[in-house]
Amino acid sequence: MEPDPGHRKAHRPGESAGPRIERRGRTVRVRSLEAARQVLRARQRTTQAGFTAESIPQGVLKHHPILMSDGPLHDQQRTKVARFFAPSVVRERYTGLMESCAERIVAEAVSSPRCRLDDLALFYSVEVTAQVVGLTGSDVRSMARRLVTFFNQPPFDLDQPGLGRTRRQWMQAAVNGLVPLVRFYVADVRPAVRARRREPANDVISHLIAEGYTDTDILVESVTYGTAGMVTTREFICMAAWHLLTDDSLRGRFLEGEQEERLAILNEVIRLEPVVGHLYRRVHEGFTIRDRDTQVALEPGDLVDVHVRSTNTDLDAVGDQPLNVCPDRQRARGVDPAGMTFGDGAHKCPGQPLALLEADALLVRLLAREVRIVREPSIEWDDLIEGYMLRDFELQVR
Repeated sequence: MEPDPGHRKAHRPGESAGPRIERRGRTVRVRSLEAARQVLRARQRTTQAGFTAESIPQGVLKHHPILMSDGPLHDQQRTKVARFFAPSVVRERYTGLMESCAERIVAEAVSSPRCRLDDLALFYSVEVTAQVVGLTGSDVRSMARRLVTFFNQPPFDLDQPGLGRTRRQWMQAAVNGLVPLVRFYVADVRPAVRARRREPANDVISHLIAEGYTDTDILVESVTYGTAGMVTTREFICMAAWHLLTDDSLRGRFLEGEQEERLAILNEVIRLEPVVGHLYRRVHEGFTIRDRDTQVALEPGDLVDVHVRSTNTDLDAVGDQPLNVCPDRQRARGVDPAGMTFGDGAHKCPGQPLALLEADALLVRLLAREVRIVREPSIEWDDLIEGYMLRDFELQVR
């Protein structure tokens, strides 16, 4: 008998829900939230291994990208950029921007016979985050289309040497990566950098210039913020809308509640449907992780695969009915409302407050209208973010 899928909409073929900790050769798969926290908080003992971090040549960049760096360098980078993503800063500085962008997006949807939410959510998230980062020197929609081309990559497997790619696939990856990178630099990053060198602003690019980052360094960081922040928020918005539009009770509660109530609902949706499904760490100094009565020794060289989709439905952490959307859920002490969706430890995503408030600003305005699903989205899976992509989500908005 197939297990009850609950309210979860994104089901990855072949995905296993257990065991809680599993060793296969030099790869350790972790599905326990408590054990996952132990891994992700093991400072100085592990390094970033996801997002092809280990394939980035050392020494090419003056400053290693924040998503890929570890140790004191990463701590310094995180401390300095935290001021752009703190909840109070996001509310004070960007609420007006998010609201005006959301109203414009909804008006566009109303004026069209039909609209694709995945396109509108992309344009919206790119416009908002571009302001935070400082990528304001080019057309937002053209930049959004350039950003999504970074995901046009051949498949890879972190468990395999050379990511399991053939020589031909590596050549394809180089072409598919470098061409969009050059376009993104010429059309979006270079104009923004030139403008900020002339007149600094209160944004990430101005900060990077002040820190002595080269244009190449800034390009790589911009790609990081663009793909990790803007594009994944698109998926979050679409998934949350899908849940709200197919659950009358949940939608009513969302629309009638204050912002605190709405954010609780959004946190619960993204807990159940994390956009990034796996987090990876490479062990450099051995240590032991514990879960219930089990102990597993991690050895130098091991690859740890944290199954976020499983940790977020761990009964020990999130309580009963883990596969249902329950905004009033009683979680174990210290468990984030979004589970491990935004990570934990040194690499916890700083953009969590921005993503939640962005989604809230758009969805509360969109769902206040009369909205009908014309076509439910198709679900695709991406190797880079190890998560789902929702496409062709067609709505009629009145």
